[in-house]
Amino acid sequence: MIPTLSFSQKVWKLRAEPCDRHGEIAREAGLEPFFAGILADRDLQDREAVRCFFDPRLAMLADPLGLKDMDKAVARIILALERQEKMAVFGDYDVDGATSSALLVRYFRCLGTNLRLYVPDRLTEGYGPSEQAMHTLASEGVNLVITVDCGITSYAAMDAASHVGMDVIITDHHQARETLPKALAIINPNRLDESFAHKELAGVGVAFYLLMALNRELRANRFFNGDRTEPDLKTLLDLVAVGTIADVAPLTGLNRILVKVGLMVTENTGHVGLATLRETARLSGRLSAGQVGFQIGPRINAGGRLSLGRLGAELLATDDPEQAGEIARLLEQANRERQAIEEKIQKQAFQQIMRLSSEKKIYGHVLADKNWHSGVVGIVASRIAEKTHRPAIVIALDEHGIGKGSARSIAGINLLQAIDACQGFLLGFGGHHAAAGLTIEQGQLQPFAEAFNRFLLENTPEEVFQMALLVDGWTKLSDFSFETVSRLERLQPFGRGNPEPVFVFENVRVVEHKILKDKHLKCHLVDLEDHAMEAIAFNVFPGPLGEGIASGGQRLDVAGSLSINRYQGRERVQLLIRDARPANAIPHGNSLSRH
Repeated sequence: MIPTLSFSQKVWKLRAEPCDRHGEIAREAGLEPFFAGILADRDLQDREAVRCFFDPRLAMLADPLGLKDMDKAVARIILALERQEKMAVFGDYDVDGATSSALLVRYFRCLGTNLRLYVPDRLTEGYGPSEQAMHTLASEGVNLVITVDCGITSYAAMDAASHVGMDVIITDHHQARETLPKALAIINPNRLDESFAHKELAGVGVAFYLLMALNRELRANRFFNGDRTEPDLKTLLDLVAVGTIADVAPLTGLNRILVKVGLMVTENTGHVGLATLRETARLSGRLSAGQVGFQIGPRINAGGRLSLGRLGAELLATDDPEQAGEIARLLEQANRERQAIEEKIQKQAFQQIMRLSSEKKIYGHVLADKNWHSGVVGIVASRIAEKTHRPAIVIALDEHGIGKGSARSIAGINLLQAIDACQGFLLGFGGHHAAAGLTIEQGQLQPFAEAFNRFLLENTPEEVFQMALLVDGWTKLSDFSFETVSRLERLQPFGRGNPEPVFVFENVRVVEHKILKDKHLKCHLVDLEDHAMEAIAFNVFPGPLGEGIASGGQRLDVAGSLSINRYQGRERVQLLIRDARPANAIPHGNSLSRH
């Protein structure tokens, strides 16, 4: 049978099927039965794993010397400090790169050393170290370069650095190839020859691990004796949290520890740039993962997208309130310009999708235009992948017919593998399973798009392309007290790898609904036992979901996430509605969709 769809045209699927053991672990940990599915999804197989997940601490971090070349990198940096050599940090222009660069600049400033900050211009220099950049740094007298969030495929640039006698330490997290660049040290958990178990680190996490190892060795060498004060690495974790979240790295393993503690640090951050950025975004107190991802991150990113790549790193590295205020204003302006450009390109991209989809079935979108801005194609690709539930590659063509594109995937599809299968049509590419970048000649666009679609068709089950809402199980409104929802909140920060739990509430009716700002819906849900709960659905008007919920006169199954709504000193449980469908459309059972 065809699965019954919700008002949003989605099939609801159970995220993870718990076994009896997960129920036992939940009981042993004093958790409600519905936590069993949540534990299963996170592969928490014993009570100790549950304890560590609910209460992550810095003491749980893996040893940084477990990473290959870490010892060589630390020894070279210490030698540079002893010789008072000139050092530079070479960063990427996105948030991960900006936070990584600022992290190193701040740490070395505490040691009394000023790093030369080099961030390439996105439009004129492109991504990562280049031969010209290496020659520029060498001409300035730089002896040692540390790359952050880049460098793992910069073969020519490393050869150039070696030729001029300049040492380079690469810190990166992107997927490495079998042959590595010729650098003094390469620290990357995703080296093919790397046994370090924690592959999830973002670029800023790898950079922080370098500082952990360096700081420990400096302490052992009595570097901090006398008038030198040892830097407090914990105070830098706000930058690690921002970079990790903005890079959409999995919030599991080491990242969960770094981000959870780092978000706590944001409450009283000592970094004037981050504090100024928070004020510009009209945020206060401790930042949430959502605030970082949707408000802080885009502002830092805006500079790099519009040829102002240094601004993000400079803002996060400065201790001058006046400079921070000026940069924050520039980034705010750049962010508004970015939003306008993005909106225009997105509209044009969807027009291309409608035209191409009318001709044949599309499994992956390959879209290009000579008037598109290469700095925002990644954001547009993300929006398209999310709305169409298809991998999307959005390409900006220059005047010479060379296209630079960004690609984003969906769950169940290894994007890098799909692009690699079509590499014969490309000038270059790189990335990972969820996101990638590529360079292509205009004349190769059509054959590449055909090969890309053919690979997806032949190697992807059809159900992967069905839009779905993943839920964590069925519950009742009466199951969620203030205390219960507080326990759910301990699962934060939510993000990739640690999704916010979604539950299904069957046979509820909507009462007292109110439409806010012509697009949001606020209401109360009441079940068959007259238990009630406040609920809200954002951005559902105009559209079938808002109309379906507000129609009245029918009972619904509602899927949503629970939270504590804190407003004007009041705290109460609230359901954030994700989707809804007519009740009894599907009999209650072991599956959320009828097949």
